[in-house]
Amino acid sequence: MSYPKRWRIAPPLTSQANEALAAFPPILRQLLFNRGYPTDAEARSFLKAEADFDPDPYQMTGMQVAVERLRRAVAQGEPLAIYGDYDVDGVTATALLVDVLRDLGADVRPYIPNRFDEGYGLNPEALDALAADGVRLVVTVDCGIRSPGEAAHARALGVDLIITDHHQPADELPAALAVINPKQIGDAYPDKDLAGVGIAYKLAQALVPAGSDTTGLLDLVALGTVADLAPLTGENRILVRAGLRQMRQTRRQGLFSLANLAGVVLASVSTTSIGFMLGPRLNAAGRLESALDAYELLTTVDVFRAGQLAQQLDVQNRERQVLTRTIQEQAEALAIQEDPAADLLFAVHPDFNPGVVGLAAARLVETHYRPAAVGQISEEVTRCSCRSIPEFHITAALDQCRDLLVRHGGHAAAAGFTVRNENLEELKSRLKAIAKQQLGGQDLRRTLSADAEVSLTDLRPELLKHLGDLQPTGYGNPEAVFVTRAMQVKGARTVGAEGRHLKLTVSDGRLTFDAIGFRLGDLLPNLASQVDVLYTFEANAYNGRVSLQLNLKDIKPAGDPD
Repeated sequence: MSYPKRWRIAPPLTSQANEALAAFPPILRQLLFNRGYPTDAEARSFLKAEADFDPDPYQMTGMQVAVERLRRAVAQGEPLAIYGDYDVDGVTATALLVDVLRDLGADVRPYIPNRFDEGYGLNPEALDALAADGVRLVVTVDCGIRSPGEAAHARALGVDLIITDHHQPADELPAALAVINPKQIGDAYPDKDLAGVGIAYKLAQALVPAGSDTTGLLDLVALGTVADLAPLTGENRILVRAGLRQMRQTRRQGLFSLANLAGVVLASVSTTSIGFMLGPRLNAAGRLESALDAYELLTTVDVFRAGQLAQQLDVQNRERQVLTRTIQEQAEALAIQEDPAADLLFAVHPDFNPGVVGLAAARLVETHYRPAAVGQISEEVTRCSCRSIPEFHITAALDQCRDLLVRHGGHAAAAGFTVRNENLEELKSRLKAIAKQQLGGQDLRRTLSADAEVSLTDLRPELLKHLGDLQPTGYGNPEAVFVTRAMQVKGARTVGAEGRHLKLTVSDGRLTFDAIGFRLGDLLPNLASQVDVLYTFEANAYNGRVSLQLNLKDIKPAGDPD
């Protein structure tokens, strides 16, 4: 069952903001106002992507202790390990710190757990193996903040543990040598939204000699930050803008090879390229086999090996796409059959691949606009990935069920948990009850936000330059979205595999534009002859020809309520 969407157009900017932003073109004024920059100084700082705060990494709790311990390990030739996660954020953070520490002369090795054998985050067996191999210092990246038991185990082994993580801490922090996470209570660092790789970068900045150039690491920061859907505001936006510049001149052979296979021109790489082309391929390694292949791709200097790994990840990504669609369909059938009116969709099965259950959960949320948990039942435990909607904080809901869980953690919109099978039904019942209490009776529909209502005459080539000044856009700093009313549909057809995309020609009677609606092909049979359209405005380069087009996000019959 598919749920209708709701359109919300931002209110016009105030007369005060209009006067304060008078130096900018009218549409750009509205876009700046919508993003919370109502004064000239704030707007210019945002457009230049400049920090309006002190980015000194030593403001983070635990940073001084961590740097001193790492420098001692380097000086004494002490074996140490960077313990990452198997997604792009964790892999890029691991690669970044290993690169930096090796350049400093450290005896450092990466450790990324296997999703299928070890699961997410720190585990005692991995710490045992590292300790047996002589490692006496472990630095986590993108994990560890909810691992108090594993921190105690490391201490018992005589292993010093430094935790760097960006996930929401629980009430009890792990008793590690140092915990670096700006979300922990009392932390003075002004930006709380860095991705795991962003926090690894701040540690690198503190670790290297004063005055060292760390811009060569920013391609990794951009990859991990965008792929992890960290909000592109504040310091993330600054780092990603600089990281995109670095990607355009990267010396990473694996990134060249992957971009070539994905059809990405690095000279014009964007957040969209990362989010839809590069990120999924890097993630595919950890979803289907071992994330160490993605790590090796980002760190190898061997041209032949880079090509091999890029091809392998590309094949795995295609396999992942097929597997995701299959599991989504099966999970949807299970969840709807069990409880068609549920406020939270819950589906588990022994045959579900744990590497793609999170993607399947995301597709369920997209289709039904309800929080969803999808997971695999093994012999003793069930491991689930959850995705949610803005109206429901999924990690907070799991916190209310902590007595039933082996482990859990995440963000407001995404989380994961492990539960013993004897507690599975009770957990399912309790989560559904929490969802019913919070969501029951609400008009739950996906809301599509637009910046302004415009006419086709407003869509001029110079507008594209102003839209470019908003970059990098993504989660937290969305692309500019417009609405135009009463468009005449002059041509309509589906394109792409299985007719999944919608290609239109629309006109206001004077001007005519091409429009593309990705994954909107199913709207064709009921398409009205006159429509209201919600879209982004872009340049489309095809076969050496550049044209202006509308990238459709939604369509409805002209005059229908928003």
